[in-house]
Amino acid sequence: MFDICKEARYNRGMISEEKLSLLTESAKYDVSCSSSGSGRKNEGGIGNGYASGCCHSFTPDGRCISLLKILLSNDCVFDCKYCVNRCSADAPRATATPEEICELTMDFYKRNYIEGLFLSSAVHRSPDHTMEQLLLTVKKLRTEYRFFGYIHVKAIPYADERLVNETARYADRMSYNVELPSEKSLKLLAPQKSKASVLLPISKLAREKEIFRAENRKGKFLPAGQTTQMIVGASPEPDGQILRLSQRLYRGAGLKRVYYSSYVPVVRDPLLPDVPGGALREHRLYQADWLLRFYGFSAEEIVEDDGNLSLELDPKCAWALRNMHLFPVEVNRAPLELLLRVPGIGARSAYKILEARQYASLDFVHLKKMRVVLKRARHFITANGKFYGAKSDAAVRGLLTAGERAQNAEQLSLFAAENAAAALTGEL
Repeated sequence: MFDICKEARYNRGMISEEKLSLLTESAKYDVSCSSSGSGRKNEGGIGNGYASGCCHSFTPDGRCISLLKILLSNDCVFDCKYCVNRCSADAPRATATPEEICELTMDFYKRNYIEGLFLSSAVHRSPDHTMEQLLLTVKKLRTEYRFFGYIHVKAIPYADERLVNETARYADRMSYNVELPSEKSLKLLAPQKSKASVLLPISKLAREKEIFRAENRKGKFLPAGQTTQMIVGASPEPDGQILRLSQRLYRGAGLKRVYYSSYVPVVRDPLLPDVPGGALREHRLYQADWLLRFYGFSAEEIVEDDGNLSLELDPKCAWALRNMHLFPVEVNRAPLELLLRVPGIGARSAYKILEARQYASLDFVHLKKMRVVLKRARHFITANGKFYGAKSDAAVRGLLTAGERAQNAEQLSLFAAENAAAALTGEL
């Protein structure tokens, strides 16, 4: 990310360089802030929230650099064991005013450094006080500074529902971070939080959005929806439990994204592991999440018998190998739901196949032109009755595993700590 601290010193009356450095450094551990546009129109001010106005550039670890990513405060009254801002940590503290955040956002937008704002905060003084300050900041940006760019606000657990709903009228996206997928782990590592303190407000925001839409009220209410984040590896829950919670949030609360953040031991505590959660496990969860959202899979069928995802193979290949009795399928006749489950055939390719086979009988040459990944798909399909895959299940597994090892080695060397959301630009 550009050195925003150096640029800040040229603006008298703005936030101090020391405070800015503390608040941006503390914000970097939150990955739930992908900017995707919201449809918010410019109403005679500065900026807009359309997708074309929000850059999708990512740093090497996957964070979107088009947003000014900052905390209102890192002075927290909570004591979450995994957090660098926990109240028991011996760390320098800083708190910005709403005016400082507004001036900084406007200055950086005019310099073309950012396309929007990701505003989070530690729980400063109390949940209501913190949420009130966040509300005041985004309301000033919209009404006084006339800023219509993209704004993502982190909501505060236990804050008054009225403050949260009012903030949602000015923000494009909001997020309550689940952090840990079980009540037991929250009690152990984040004693002031509970699943209800996060999941209940997510559901209430979703219901309020539906009411707002049904009543055709003026203005916008979270046009870009909600997201959340879960830490992977700080607690012992298996992948299946994490994915089932994600599935519940997608189906029940209409979340746009669940972000998975591999645990990094930035603070030491006897209740926390000494090793990171692992980039490969995080990557597998993102791949599985993709299958939940776009390929018709359920969490229950994606995971292995031990409740975790295979580290050897991506979840789609692993599922296919466990269900070889369904394959091979003939691409000229297979229904969409089965085409989507073929390794190497992505959603776009599946729809292209459906369209094209109305006019001609497809062969492997056609499939290659449609960008089907034949080194995977050939083991699970026929085209015009022809089959070019391996002759045994064991051979298929060996070829897929070898290809996966080579691909993972290349990815992990190029993108050491990359958030898999940025890496998943290709088809599964």
